[in-house]
Amino acid sequence: MIRVTGRELLALGRQAWLLRRDMTGLSLPDPLEAQQDVVVCMHGLFATAGVLRPLRNAVEAHAATAALSYPVGPGVEALTERLEDLLTQLPSDARIHLVGHSVGGVVMRHYATTRDDPRLVQTVSLAAPFAGLRGAGIFGVAIARDLAPTSPLLHRLRMTSLHDGGVPHLSIIARNDQVLSQSVSHALAGGDVHTIANCGHNALLFDERSVSRVCQQVAQRCQEAAVRRP
Repeated sequence: MIRVTGRELLALGRQAWLLRRDMTGLSLPDPLEAQQDVVVCMHGLFATAGVLRPLRNAVEAHAATAALSYPVGPGVEALTERLEDLLTQLPSDARIHLVGHSVGGVVMRHYATTRDDPRLVQTVSLAAPFAGLRGAGIFGVAIARDLAPTSPLLHRLRMTSLHDGGVPHLSIIARNDQVLSQSVSHALAGGDVHTIANCGHNALLFDERSVSRVCQQVAQRCQEAAVRRP
C-alpha cells in the first residue's frame, strides 16, 4: 500500500506539472484526413487536457488524437455538448474512438448513448465513476448532481445494454483506487474490463500497463477497419 500511495503522489505531481499545458480550447489533428482514425481524449475534474499528453503521445503511434479542456462546474450534459462541438469539426468519414479519464469517461459514454453518431468505433474509460461518488455534493457545482450514487444519469448509463449493437466499451480499473470505493463495481456491465493491480485513481492515467492497454485497443480497432476497407 505504501508503494501504491507513493505512485499516486507522483502521479498528482506529474499532473500538476502538465496542467499548464492545453488549458483552454480544443486540440485537433493536423492535418485532418479522410477516413482517419481519431482518438478523442477527455480529462477528469480539476485537470486540463495537458495531463493527457503522455497518453496521447503513446496513442499517436496508431492514430491521430484530439482533446479539449473544460472547467470544474458544468454537468455531464453540458460537457457532452462541448464534446459534441469538438466532434462536429472532425470529418464525416472519420472513425472516432472516445477515451476518458474519471469524469471524462462518463462524458464519453454519455455521448455514445445519447447521440446517434455513426462515426463512433468504441469508448474507453479509465477509472470512470459509473457507480457514483460518495460525497459528490461537496463539489457544490452542477456536476455533483450527476456524480451522486443515486444519479438518474449514471443509472441510465449502467442500464444501457452493450449487447444490442451499441458502441463497444472497455472499462480500465485501478484496483487500489482510493477515489472510487469498490472500484470494480464501476465497470460497465456487458463491456470489457481490464484491471490494473497496485495502481490508484490518478496513477492509472500514466501507468505503462493502462496506457499500453489503451494503445492495444485502438490498434486492434484500426486494424479491423483496415481489413474491411476496400
